[in-house]
Amino acid sequence: MTYNFKFQKILDLKEREKDEAFSKYQESVQKFEVYAEKLFELLKKKEDLEKLQLQQISTGLSVMEIRHNQSFLLNLQKTIDHYQRLVINARNTMNFREEQLKESNIEMKKYEKMKEKSYKYYLKMVDKIENIRLDEFASQQYFHRGER
Repeated sequence: MTYNFKFQKILDLKEREKDEAFSKYQESVQKFEVYAEKLFELLKKKEDLEKLQLQQISTGLSVMEIRHNQSFLLNLQKTIDHYQRLVINARNTMNFREEQLKESNIEMKKYEKMKEKSYKYYLKMVDKIENIRLDEFASQQYFHRGER
């Protein structure tokens, strides 16, 4: 007698859903990290350029160079704003995927728990059947001895 869990196909499906949710979560984490690193680099670059500009102003700088630097910093700020939006969106996506992963994990755990309970019940029934058969065998042995 072999054990067959009646919801095995559903459990397999829930495991696949959990694995898929996990891979989507990992992908969103990687995307978030890429955007966050790029944003950090841009902020660092802006900070360095502002320091450089302050040094250049103190030593003397032409109006044209100041305009050029300001234009460059303005474009850099637009890029930073863009990456800040990307980071926020990526963080929101990552949090959403994390919730999906948690829900998938909970669903799978429910079915695993059902399987565990079902298997324990199965083992109990197998043990009970085995005891009944042993009792029958023992009583047959007893009756065969009594006939002699």
